[in-house]
Amino acid sequence: MSQDIRNLEPLPLWNHFADLNAVPRPSKKEERVIAFMKQFGENLGLETIVDEVGNVIVKKPATAGMENRKTIVLQSHLDMVHQKNNDTVFDFDTQGIDMYIDEDWVRAKGTTLGADNGIGVATIMAVLASKEIEHPAIEALFTIDEETGMTGAMGLKGGLLTGDILLNLDTEEDDEIDIGCAGGVDVTAVAEYDDEETPDGSVAYTITVKGLKGGHSGMDIHKGLGNANKIMNRLLFNGFDNFGLQISTINGGSLRNAIPRESVANVIIAKMYDESFVFDMLPVVNDIKAEFATTEPNLEIIFEKQETLPEKVMPAMAQYYLVRALYTAHNGVYRMSADFDDLVETSNNIAKVTVGNGKLQVQCLTRSSVETSKFDLANSLRSAFELMGCEVDFSGSYPGWTPNPNSSILKVLDELYEKQNGQKANVVACHAGLECGILGTNYPDMEMISFGPTIRGAHSPEERVSISSVQKYWKFVLEILKNIPVK
Repeated sequence: MSQDIRNLEPLPLWNHFADLNAVPRPSKKEERVIAFMKQFGENLGLETIVDEVGNVIVKKPATAGMENRKTIVLQSHLDMVHQKNNDTVFDFDTQGIDMYIDEDWVRAKGTTLGADNGIGVATIMAVLASKEIEHPAIEALFTIDEETGMTGAMGLKGGLLTGDILLNLDTEEDDEIDIGCAGGVDVTAVAEYDDEETPDGSVAYTITVKGLKGGHSGMDIHKGLGNANKIMNRLLFNGFDNFGLQISTINGGSLRNAIPRESVANVIIAKMYDESFVFDMLPVVNDIKAEFATTEPNLEIIFEKQETLPEKVMPAMAQYYLVRALYTAHNGVYRMSADFDDLVETSNNIAKVTVGNGKLQVQCLTRSSVETSKFDLANSLRSAFELMGCEVDFSGSYPGWTPNPNSSILKVLDELYEKQNGQKANVVACHAGLECGILGTNYPDMEMISFGPTIRGAHSPEERVSISSVQKYWKFVLEILKNIPVK
């Protein structure tokens, strides 16, 4: 890890971020980071609680003269999305994130950075450790598993917190103050099929789609980015209809909340088509590249002939239904909000497609700020996959966060931002899944708001955080802590 990161201002924040990024912390496997955070709180001599699901709560009394202010909850999630490029050699289980400075950005070498939501966690750590920062009574809430189910927020029981105001530090534009977000539901389609022997007289190819930007399946879903699973399916559809292509395996995408960047399919065609296959597929490839020339300039579609044939392939009829179901299944923006300009209301990400050994699975994440619309789209996907014979499951549903434009803490942040920056912040709702809506179910009287520094490319190896933005955001945090309303 570059020492340069530790020399950035504000020193406390960046040093805590570097410490945090040395600890592996994938969603569902947060044991090490929970222990790290528990030790951090205890070493400061502060009341530290680990609840039954693994959330860590650290309580710090108000500084002198601030005892009459409302208690605040500073909240961020401990887990991060572990993603790397296929050609990057990196073991998330044993290695700390390898960070470096690129002009105004902190990046990671070939992996996700963990600025989402590590910068927020580091901010809270810096406040807890400081003896100089003025603040009211603080309850620091470090949740787990935000990225793959929000089980930390869902499992947090009422009564553990007494705070009046929650500051969620998980927004990724430093000129935005977030007052609402989308809910989500995981849609999973599974089926089994009787694979068959590879026919005699076949030749094998590997088709690879790579070089896509990927990104956050909520915040980036409206940007016209390529989805590797949809692009691959387009190729397979064409190859099947024109050359009788048969699928042996597909491995596309990874996590539900990441727009898939890569997909690999092992396929066969009859030997009679061998000379013409790649040549005749070129117009399709060129069409796709032309369509995505602006948003995905680094898109690569590669056909590689293989010497070894796969032993088994998917039967033609099963494949017929699969590629058509995937074509039918909606990906991207489904509906824009009627209440907020330029806000996505409902969307879906076809996140992961796996086929092989007689089994197939399609994983989606459907998001919406309107609960009925969320399930309308989920049922549309369900219908597409049930028609091909899949079993479809809805799981991990979580609510959105209804905006409250009249909250007292919004007034504080709105005025402070304008005073510091000479212009108004954008008060928005976002299409990502923030934990505020869930936390609000057990703490309905708690005012909530979300903000943070500028982060780009979250959930992908392109993830980066702006150094100047972190400095701007840190000053904002310090002023907010000084200006919390009295009880």
